[in-house]
Amino acid sequence: MNQQSARYASLEQRVVFITGGGSGIGASLTRAFHHQGAQVVFVDIDDAASEALVDELRLETGAAPRYHHCDIRDVASLKQVINETGQKVGPIHTLVNNAANDDRHSWQEVDVAYWDERMSLNLRPMFFAAQAAAEQMMQIGGGSIINFGSVSVQMALGGLPLYVTAKAAVHGLTRSLARDLGEHNIRVNTLVPGAVMTERQLEKWIGPDDEAALQARQCLKLRLEPQHIAPTALFLASAESDAITGQELTVDAGWA
Repeated sequence: MNQQSARYASLEQRVVFITGGGSGIGASLTRAFHHQGAQVVFVDIDDAASEALVDELRLETGAAPRYHHCDIRDVASLKQVINETGQKVGPIHTLVNNAANDDRHSWQEVDVAYWDERMSLNLRPMFFAAQAAAEQMMQIGGGSIINFGSVSVQMALGGLPLYVTAKAAVHGLTRSLARDLGEHNIRVNTLVPGAVMTERQLEKWIGPDDEAALQARQCLKLRLEPQHIAPTALFLASAESDAITGQELTVDAGWA
């Protein structure tokens, strides 16, 4: 963690559950919460990247987050890991619904099976993870749920209509849950990353010319990277944001 990064005492020993925490933005989230002294539990399907991250953080700090292999499309398995976390580690205080997949697809080629599969990955797990984690948050008098949206909604990007649809729905989920869970002191917010230069994005979608065009449009002429996203998640999980719920916070260097 950058030595000048904010330190949130309220995150010390808090149980934080992160989906897709093994690589990309997720790995940055796992690393940031771990360095805050939180007890981090994360799920992913990339065992190699996830186990490497656990080993790296153990070497850095002498402690390590807990990793579970879990395909979040399997709601029963996801809820089982969440319930086991509450029993073995402690009640979850912060849920970070980060995992998603933005594979490109043509609107003309979408069939019902592909529609259902995309929603089972990019939207459905958020609700059921929140449903399971909120029960634990109620036990400790409150908590924070951070749902990840996408700037693709604001930018009206083409070429991935099901992803954009799911991400548009995320903030509706945030708003409704914020109302339902507010009486239990559980806050729910949407964090919206911009065009983040993760390894996956650079390998699959963004070449040098694309990156130059993105930066030209951004107000801030910087390379948006995963470590730019994590500080906002820390803030939304901390006591410093205790009066913030139902909101959409964008970290995109002024792209949208």
